[in-house]
Amino acid sequence: METSKEIRLAVLIDADNVPYSNVKGVMEEIAKYGTPTFKRIYGDWTKPTVSGWKNVLLENAITPIQQYSYTQGKNSSDSALIIDAMDILYSGKVDGFCIVSSDSDFTRLATRLREAGMKVFGIGQKKTPNPFIVACDKFIYMEIIPVVNEAEAETPAKTNTRRKSTKPATAAPTAVKPSVDKLNKETLKLIAKTINDLADENGWAFLGDIGNLLLKKQPNFDPRNYGFAKLTPLLKSLPQFEIDKRETDKSGIKLVYIRNKEI
Repeated sequence: METSKEIRLAVLIDADNVPYSNVKGVMEEIAKYGTPTFKRIYGDWTKPTVSGWKNVLLENAITPIQQYSYTQGKNSSDSALIIDAMDILYSGKVDGFCIVSSDSDFTRLATRLREAGMKVFGIGQKKTPNPFIVACDKFIYMEIIPVVNEAEAETPAKTNTRRKSTKPATAAPTAVKPSVDKLNKETLKLIAKTINDLADENGWAFLGDIGNLLLKKQPNFDPRNYGFAKLTPLLKSLPQFEIDKRETDKSGIKLVYIRNKEI
């Protein structure tokens, strides 16, 4: 799917469905698709369990929106997020939305925003119900976004004010390895059929077109779900597909074409 770095995004986060340790990685992921102009997160900030959010919100310049829990067992943030989304839509200040939640209650919101011509990106856990996933233009699983542990990290200012220690320096925080799924038969069939849908008379299809159509058919399709950074290495690892890199008029630039191997 074609996206622009200049696209203006409203990022709306459901705090009841997102661990605060994921937020930094999520914001870095969103930056790939556009520039966040609105960054809001919804939750009941009077609860003692949300104390860990403070530093995360300050570091990422996210505005917390207070929403009291009026009844037990209900996600009270949903209505506030939906109302704000519609207000932002009618303001005309954004080109798209990113809804960070695993809650299917946002399915109708995503559908309505797309009807208004907005790009809609969803980010949530793999438990997210399918109706919300397919209502988005693109859906990214939170499990494939690395989580960096910054709990022990110190800023240079703090380090300089402390007395020099004779203890050996500790290793820098490391990223948590994302979880990876195995390619199933349904996904392989989806890729093969997509290639056939776009193929020329010789069976070749342009890789960029394949990636775009795969997202339209299955918004949660992402090579990272299967341990590959890009679509090309994923297809290279599969014996049923053939790859051809073709020279262009521009030096050093090649176009990648794929076709199904004849069996």
